[in-house]
Amino acid sequence: MQLGVHITGFDHPDGPAALGPELAAAGAAAEAAGASWLSVMDHYFQMEQLGGPELAMLECYTTLGYLAAHTSTVRLGALVTGVTYRHPGLLAKIVSTLDTLSGGRATLGIGAAWYEREHLGLGVPFPPVAERFERLEETLRICLRVWDPEDNGPFEGEHYRLAEPRDVPAPLSRPHPEIMIGGSGEKKTLRLVAQYADACNLLSSTPRETAHKLDVLRRHCDDLGRDYDRIRKTVIYRGDALGDLDAFGREMADYAGLGIDAVIVATAEPRPARWIEERAAPAVRRLAELG
Repeated sequence: MQLGVHITGFDHPDGPAALGPELAAAGAAAEAAGASWLSVMDHYFQMEQLGGPELAMLECYTTLGYLAAHTSTVRLGALVTGVTYRHPGLLAKIVSTLDTLSGGRATLGIGAAWYEREHLGLGVPFPPVAERFERLEETLRICLRVWDPEDNGPFEGEHYRLAEPRDVPAPLSRPHPEIMIGGSGEKKTLRLVAQYADACNLLSSTPRETAHKLDVLRRHCDDLGRDYDRIRKTVIYRGDALGDLDAFGREMADYAGLGIDAVIVATAEPRPARWIEERAAPAVRRLAELG
């Protein structure tokens, strides 16, 4: 079982000028710790539960490009991009560029979006939830089309029309960058995982709830003729036992038994590099004992 790190805070005590060196140090710390994944949020504004728009937020893919230049092994992604944030053709090109420049380490983490305030704040359309899921499915189809060097024919969807879906150079990852869908909705989100995704990130709070979500995902895979075992399963860890490695290990053993491949731990610490060294690195070693 692997451990990933998700950075959610960007208010460095020494000010914005310290963010670049701090993130470079965080990337180095994550790789030294043996973490398999390093991600940042994709938001325009800081989430209200973490302090709200008055606090700092960096643009996601610029940040991931910076981290790509300061790492060499860890997989990089957004957790997760809201489908409303960028036109899907542009999003496919952005992720492809990240994949190329990182040596094939990019993941497209994507979801249906939810943070209305940031959309209104910057004048970005925020359609109703049903339409956002329609746009999410079209975006997944568009990304796969753009990344397919053999098919540059027009895309005609309900919400998007692309005359010439083309991506040169093609991403290094084959057949395309990993697609990770975030969320646990049983009717729509997990069906999209079964149909389009290489990985999922579940927002489940207990092993029992996670087991249920995985059962739902398996049924969707059966209905669609998809191999359930080909989908990489990850969860966001929302507990508070990371400082108690024995408790953390016992809790993660339950998730490992369900077939969870990786747990992603989040930090809003102003100095994430130090947090990774002190808290995440021992957790990586403990997870390795689970097999």
